[in-house]
Amino acid sequence: MSALIIVDLTPIDKERLSTYSALAAETLLPFSGEFLAKGPIETLHGGSAFQTKVVIQFPDKESAQNWYASEAYQKIIPTRDQGMNSQFHLIG
Repeated sequence: MSALIIVDLTPIDKERLSTYSALAAETLLPFSGEFLAKGPIETLHGGSAFQTKVVIQFPDKESAQNWYASEAYQKIIPTRDQGMNSQFHLIG
């Protein structure tokens, strides 16, 4: 069964966020991860603490976990944290 990583985020430094986004996309390739959706949140009901949502699909939960724990991804977390406030959730 496929797995999804859902990222809720609010940009805090757009330049660093842009750098992080480019690097993060490269780290997905070895784990067959792909972006399904990325953009501003339009709230239909309730509230949201974040401005943007990203949905990334992986072939399975293990691939998603291995991507997040990978050396390549872990190296760019400082850039991520300087570029945005975020929460990552794994579903599947």
